[in-house]
Amino acid sequence: MEVTGPAQQAAWRERTVPPVERVRPGLWSVPVPMAGPLRWVNAYVLELAGGGLGLVDTGWDADDSWAALCAGLAELGGDVADVRGVLVTHMHLDHVGLAARVREASGAWIAMHPADAVALTSLTERSPEDSTEHEVAFLVGLGAPEADARDDAGTPEQRARWRRLARPDRLLEDGDRADLPGWSLRAVHTPGHTPGHLCFAEEDGGLFFAGDHVLPRISPNISTTPAGAPDPLRDYLASLESVAGQPAGEVLPGHEWRFRGLAERTRELREHHERRLAELLAAVRAHPGGTPWELAAHLTWSRPWSQYARRMRIFAVTETDAHLRLLAGRGLVVGDGGRVPRFSAARLR
Repeated sequence: MEVTGPAQQAAWRERTVPPVERVRPGLWSVPVPMAGPLRWVNAYVLELAGGGLGLVDTGWDADDSWAALCAGLAELGGDVADVRGVLVTHMHLDHVGLAARVREASGAWIAMHPADAVALTSLTERSPEDSTEHEVAFLVGLGAPEADARDDAGTPEQRARWRRLARPDRLLEDGDRADLPGWSLRAVHTPGHTPGHLCFAEEDGGLFFAGDHVLPRISPNISTTPAGAPDPLRDYLASLESVAGQPAGEVLPGHEWRFRGLAERTRELREHHERRLAELLAAVRAHPGGTPWELAAHLTWSRPWSQYARRMRIFAVTETDAHLRLLAGRGLVVGDGGRVPRFSAARLR
């Protein structure tokens, strides 16, 4: 894998935010800062034939993120009012968060996959109180003590901003072409990180806008959700295989840095998850009858398990659950069928 965004990689190592960069004629990368370990989102700005701009992703809904996006557009000689359309790779808050502000300021359309549009509509229509109780019940169903589930899920007040998220004006299915004059961006449905995750292939220029599907340093979080896909990790691994042969000269991810070597990176990610599955299977054998909540504590993470709490612990437990579902689908573990599932290794025949 060859790094093609060295300024982005250097910023990552130096714990700063990279500069606005001209990637190709008429195409720029604008880093939009966000809270948390990922530090920024790569929003991509495309100059359109006939005037105006297009965006691929927007960034987190926060005032400093909005200021950075507006400043980035100004640096390349544009303005948010010039935006004609927004392609959303997926419905997570760090990618769709500023789309509503962009539409209010410019009248731009917003497009995403139907599956993520459904999930986003559920987020925006559900009251913060109901949303909180829904997640608490889901976590309890994975084995969390109710007190821990409530602590991790947070308060309804923390979810109020979810109702401000922009619903799409347009829907894009696999193979559809985005309405961005001067560009030939084909939607590639890559479920896994979310049910409706989209990448965009610009085949004339050999570009692959990867969203969070393929990142150069880490794997995206692949988790179960209350109303999500039944086997998201199976979906993700299939999606990795489906894009490995894309004619991509350069990959433009939603985080971290640009790179070449899509086939190599998809292979590395598949191998990572196979190792993770093997580690989890060993944990199930060592701790038979464990719940997803309990088994997560026996896996290797980026820091000691005792330091995991709130959203990070939710991601870890639901990712463990996703891996358990795939192991069960492969016939390697079995659940007891209880309200809170407990898993044991399948008997060898």
